[in-house]
Amino acid sequence: MFPLRDNIPTERFPLLTVALIVANVLMYFFFQKGGISLGEPSDSQFLCNLYEYGTIPKEVTHPDFHVQAQGCDTFTAPTWLTLFTSMFMHGGLLHLGGNMLFLWIFGNNVEDSMGPVRFLLFYVLGGLAADAGQIAFSVNSTVPTIGASGAVAAVLGGYLLLFPRARVVTLVFIIFFFTILELPAIFFLGIWIIQQALFAYFDLFQPSGEGGGVAYFAHIGGFVFGLLAIRLFASERRRRRQLERAGL
Repeated sequence: MFPLRDNIPTERFPLLTVALIVANVLMYFFFQKGGISLGEPSDSQFLCNLYEYGTIPKEVTHPDFHVQAQGCDTFTAPTWLTLFTSMFMHGGLLHLGGNMLFLWIFGNNVEDSMGPVRFLLFYVLGGLAADAGQIAFSVNSTVPTIGASGAVAAVLGGYLLLFPRARVVTLVFIIFFFTILELPAIFFLGIWIIQQALFAYFDLFQPSGEGGGVAYFAHIGGFVFGLLAIRLFASERRRRRQLERAGL
């Protein structure tokens, strides 16, 4: 399922949401030099950047341990810094595009409910919570964790509590066919988090490849943070105005 739009109009231009999307795109094309590869680019500098600036769980849980990718320079970013840089890195164009689509559809309304400054703090803390979720279940992993999906998952969790009755126009693929449906946000996001939980289960108990290298526990960690923290950041007055404009 891919969201196309929702029915909650924004009161203000979502400046921070757009800025985050631009930052992710610039990071991918200019810092990572990812190009237009749909999968993970094979360029050696791209791979070195993943290991230097991605979050490696074992480096967090074992402070004296550092991964040095073969053929890369000796420089490795401080572990604390990778917790932030990894939020803006992606493994391929599809990875980037999917995350930015979800951020645009749901982030603009969440930003509207709290303003750009609070939204930035909410987003970054959501990304850190996502890292914590992934690290907790892969303490000895030396595979870099990258992507905005954990922070975006926090946005999804917040959106679910703020606008459960919103309608999400969704592109649904059924084997070789597709259709467009208008789904309640509580249904769309409920299906999404159930999928993440199932895939996380397969990752945990069948680590031989069921998860496909996706950090599903990061998604769950970010989503749970969004559910628990949204009321601390969002304005109820703004939320009510948003619902009134949407006729909900």
